[in-house]
Amino acid sequence: MLPSIERPKKLPVVLSHSEIKQLLKTPKLLKHRLVLAMLYGCGLRCFELRNLQLKDLDFDRRMLHIRQGKGRKDRYVPLADLQIRGLKKYIAAENPSVWCFTGNDKHGNPVALSTRGVQWIVREARKHSGINKEITTHSLRHSYATHLLEMGLDIMSVKDLLGHADIQTTLTYLHVAQLGRQKPFSPLERLYNKK
Repeated sequence: MLPSIERPKKLPVVLSHSEIKQLLKTPKLLKHRLVLAMLYGCGLRCFELRNLQLKDLDFDRRMLHIRQGKGRKDRYVPLADLQIRGLKKYIAAENPSVWCFTGNDKHGNPVALSTRGVQWIVREARKHSGINKEITTHSLRHSYATHLLEMGLDIMSVKDLLGHADIQTTLTYLHVAQLGRQKPFSPLERLYNKK
């Protein structure tokens, strides 16, 4: 009898750089563009985005403090100048008091944005962007990790930025990142385009 072979896990959906740009510019509301920019630009999990408070934004140090992420661990991730400009503009216009991104409860009182609210923003952006890939809130986190590796950041730094307890979780991204001395290619490319 043959030993059973463990079935490979599904690889994460990763968006290309141009798909990320397309997705980020799709929503009309600044708040919705920022939600997408925070999920991708900081590699946030959905609940981490929902729990973001104004006190977690450190514009001087260009850092975001993620409190009590998965495994109840805190971590810091860098903020891009683009995010900081957008956040300052958004905060000045919307004037949130505690949470960065709010929704309303059934009585119209501001509360932290719901999971369904975040998922709706991502789903609507995908629908109107013309991108055919299945995109979830976590796809943006997968894209963050993969793009950082492709841009030359080391695996241990990516592990820390993602807040992973185990390096094995982070190693998944090595399967989807296009790394190495030579970028992978299809033999068909060389067959018809001899160099």
